[in-house]
Amino acid sequence: MSIHPETSAITAGRPEVAPDASLNPPIVFSSTYHAGGPVGYGRYGNESWSALEAAISELEGGQTLSFSSGMAAISAVFSILPIGAPVVASNQGYSGTMSLLNQHHATGRLEVRFVDITNTEEVVAAIKGAALLWLESPTNPCLDVADLPALIAAAKKQTIGVGVDNTFATPMVQTPLSMGADIVMHSVTKFLAGHSDVVLGSLSISDSALFKRLEESRRLNGSIPGPFEAWLALRGIRTFPVRFRAAEANAKTLVTRLQKHAKVTKVRYPGFGAVISFEIDGNAENAEKVCESSRLITHATSLGGVESLWERRRRWAAESPSVPEQLIRLSVGCEHVDDIWQDIEQALASL
Repeated sequence: MSIHPETSAITAGRPEVAPDASLNPPIVFSSTYHAGGPVGYGRYGNESWSALEAAISELEGGQTLSFSSGMAAISAVFSILPIGAPVVASNQGYSGTMSLLNQHHATGRLEVRFVDITNTEEVVAAIKGAALLWLESPTNPCLDVADLPALIAAAKKQTIGVGVDNTFATPMVQTPLSMGADIVMHSVTKFLAGHSDVVLGSLSISDSALFKRLEESRRLNGSIPGPFEAWLALRGIRTFPVRFRAAEANAKTLVTRLQKHAKVTKVRYPGFGAVISFEIDGNAENAEKVCESSRLITHATSLGGVESLWERRRRWAAESPSVPEQLIRLSVGCEHVDDIWQDIEQALASL
């Protein structure tokens, strides 16, 4: 039976039904397993990871591996590429990914070609001879959108691997594996877990042979999740669709109001999701002052939680220089939209 993601989020990763069986999976704290079974050792598997992975697999498709962080998941993908392999990626994406790719390029570990992912012709030209196309759509923090179907099709036509960071859009908006991508990455920390209390990542993979290679990378690098964190993330997934839709509705209302505000010069929003980036009429110092003046919105880095968060992204040295100094990224939460707006208005009034 085909079911909707709202249902999958609630039903997936449950124990088998039996009289007096628990509705929820247990938290399994064990490093050691009796010989003869499929797990073998605590670095190779855990029932709490498996339940989380089953739930994400239901949402994204394919087979899923959970990792100790989103960066651990991303690093695993790059780790299985040959030395010097060409990789094409966004020139304005998540700063952690860009920093890692810049490091790999500088050392000769990979040959990295940064592109404007909104320019389909530029991307298609750049992928010639590449080993991997790494896509992020929408991008972090400028919320640029790639033509995923076209780019994935172009890459697969040349037998080039495709990975997609789906953290911002989530499977509520798009499922890249169904478009032909090989790998979908999530910072589970963000919308999936949704309560700002865990750091986890995941990879959902369409091919069993590729899954085995990435599973081996996780084993050898030791980038495994903790069972308690996995349990918390699974608990968060149960309400993920409801939280995402509520935050998205708030975001759409706020976009309309921000576009009319005299002290906002540009609003970036792709039309979906719960993240808005906007530029103020001022400089970096002014943008910092706005973020520091909030009373409800938390001034912090991260996104996807039930609470609204914002920050000036260029405060981070690793952020792309293409990101405007006065840009504020707002992760919209599930508070009442009028309360969020009232806080934005009083913060902007501080200018």
